[in-house]
Amino acid sequence: MIVEDSLVVRQLLSHIVGRDPRFVLASAVASAEEALAEIGRVKPDVISMDIRLPGIDGLEATRRIMSEHPTPIVVIADSVEDASLKISMNALRAGALSVVEKPVGVASSAYERIAETITTQLFIMSSVPVIRRRAFATDAPAVPLPPPPAPRAAFAKLSYLALAASTGGPPALAKVLEALPSDFPGAVFVVQHMGTAFMEGFAGWLDGLSPLPVMLATDGEVAQPGRAYVAPGDRHLAIEAGGVMRLVSGSTAPTQRPSANILFESLARAAPSHTAGVLLTGMGEDGAHGLLELRRAGGYTIAEHQSSAVVYGMPAAAVRLKAAREVLPLDAIGPRVAQLASSKRAEA
Repeated sequence: MIVEDSLVVRQLLSHIVGRDPRFVLASAVASAEEALAEIGRVKPDVISMDIRLPGIDGLEATRRIMSEHPTPIVVIADSVEDASLKISMNALRAGALSVVEKPVGVASSAYERIAETITTQLFIMSSVPVIRRRAFATDAPAVPLPPPPAPRAAFAKLSYLALAASTGGPPALAKVLEALPSDFPGAVFVVQHMGTAFMEGFAGWLDGLSPLPVMLATDGEVAQPGRAYVAPGDRHLAIEAGGVMRLVSGSTAPTQRPSANILFESLARAAPSHTAGVLLTGMGEDGAHGLLELRRAGGYTIAEHQSSAVVYGMPAAAVRLKAAREVLPLDAIGPRVAQLASSKRAEA
């Protein structure tokens, strides 16, 4: 199902979907009201959702769909508008799975690239199982924090926290960051698989939710305690000794950019006994091998538990490799990291 109020964009999306043999167009509507009225009848496998709609906007439509007719949703957004970006990020928090750029005219040199991204995302997300969501559980009861694992090897005071996620990642990352104290003593590094055009807006969205300042990482800058740095979408983020951030264009992991493996591996070399690595929800296996390197080098490693992961792909790969010192539900990860940061000594 396509939900788009612009006739031109709706026709472009219909053309893009219609020429792909993997899809059958179930419905193309101009408003959220029409979508909500039609969804029970056509039962789409995946929805392309505009977020700047007349009447009910895409954020509220996403909330209602995920409450009444849980269906994979891909947000189609104008990446250059601040208002659109904020609504898009909040739609991801409400249950949408990913966000991609709106298509441009067929005469544009970017048309085929954007069209391929749209169909790829729609196809991948169509197979993601989603559950009914009453609302984003900001007021959910706290999950009791389990005791830390039995002592094994000394882990020095936490100086760096590396977070990585893919599908379902924005709300998960927000949840972890929100749980950190405003005086968090370490620098935080974030890898999220998302289109390059959205990364600045994504960092700004996290900044509005987190007690820590959040910004895009800058090549050559020294990471400061109590700040969070987001990898740009077109380059890898690697950390050198002393917390120097490097943005790397070359790739030893061409399937994902930025790569969680590269971030974790760099910290395994630079400061393993001062680093906690966390691998959250996501499709694929990026981050699993890097998390294993970090654990072997003495870092404290955590993977998200299957019970809370939107897509149990990346954390599952880490669990299979025994890369995670702990496997925790999302609500427990932020408090555990805060606990590590407040302890003079923790256990790896």
